[in-house]
Amino acid sequence: MALIVMNSFESPVFPEPGAPDPAVNPQEVRCAVRFPISLPMEISAGEAKFRAFTRDVSANGVLFELDEPLEAGLEIRFSLRMPRTVLGTPHDVLVHCLGRVVRCSMSQSHYLAASTIDQYEIAEKE
Repeated sequence: MALIVMNSFESPVFPEPGAPDPAVNPQEVRCAVRFPISLPMEISAGEAKFRAFTRDVSANGVLFELDEPLEAGLEIRFSLRMPRTVLGTPHDVLVHCLGRVVRCSMSQSHYLAASTIDQYEIAEKE
């Protein structure tokens, strides 16, 4: 099976006319639908490895919870096994991702971190 490498910036989404300019007012701008789904994930940052669970996933990023804090700006690699029911495919799909942490904060008992998905590779279709 051939690997497919995609860049999440292929389809830019432009703000509606009259919307505030994110460069002037740096608010969070969401460009993709989020799917509230809990999936196990293993994160690699250099030699360090972390286990986490997603809270939600979109085409541009992921929000996940873990036991340790991650620093904003940290480049990470992670894999997600996306369920066929979410993707509308006959089988689950394993996706390897490259991204960077954009924020991390403490939530009740875990840390919540958000990461971009800058590149992804579909590694396996069962």
